[in-house]
Amino acid sequence: MMGTRTQKPAGKIDLIVAGSEATTFRWFGLEIQAVYFSGAGMTEDFERLREDLEPTPPFPNAIRRPDWRSSSAKRLMPQLEIKVPTLRRWASKLAVAVDRPFFDSIGGPSKSPTRDLDDGDIIWLVPELRTGLDGHMQLTPGHWEVLTLEQSRSKLLAAETISRGDFEASLKRRLRPLE
Repeated sequence: MMGTRTQKPAGKIDLIVAGSEATTFRWFGLEIQAVYFSGAGMTEDFERLREDLEPTPPFPNAIRRPDWRSSSAKRLMPQLEIKVPTLRRWASKLAVAVDRPFFDSIGGPSKSPTRDLDDGDIIWLVPELRTGLDGHMQLTPGHWEVLTLEQSRSKLLAAETISRGDFEASLKRRLRPLE
């Protein structure tokens, strides 16, 4: 995509995976989505990791939690809404690589997953780290499945509404008087 005012690239695809044979040229887009964390910044933790020589990594210095909702519904979904229809028109696909906890947070594998590339628009890739025969960690294919944009939207936006009573009870427990 190009910015309408700047005419500079906007909404770029993270990576392109391409291959060609004698008469065909085929390519797919690849988005890599990590989970964002809520809480204090992580710069200090990474600096400590860089200098650490112990066999186990140092414990984080602040409380943080993965923000699945922001990572999926607020960040990834708008990208898919923009990129997938274009790739669909061009007869291509978009692959999305996420880790297992991220994928599980959006419902995990489908009940009847398909690996037929003609059944959807988005190839969900869930690589996993496993110990190889040589004892070293290796990135393995893990789970993958093909979903339509609409099926992916349902997974990414899924949330249950709580009752007003439960919401207000939770709110009352958190209220603090103004000083």
